[in-house]
Amino acid sequence: MIYLQLFLSFLQIGAFSFGGGYAALPLIRHQVVEANGWLQLSEFTDLITISQMTPGPIAINSATFVGTMVAGVPGAIVATLGCIVPSCMIVMTLAY
Repeated sequence: MIYLQLFLSFLQIGAFSFGGGYAALPLIRHQVVEANGWLQLSEFTDLITISQMTPGPIAINSATFVGTMVAGVPGAIVATLGCIVPSCMIVMTLAY
């Protein structure tokens, strides 16, 4: 059940976060802190710091971090997949 929640939450973030990583931060905060309560607000600031320090997009780094905190490595994989699936679907549709 937690894997489905992770996937759907980050699927929503991946689908509706236009404008880059900083534009996605309010969506991530809403899903992670307010809606699901996976992290406290102080942990969310750590999430932003770690996501900026590591290479890659902020949304994907955030998904990996939250997935790891909530459900370990399988959770990180599920959350990261949820974050990238919308982009992949759009690109495949446009390529077709």
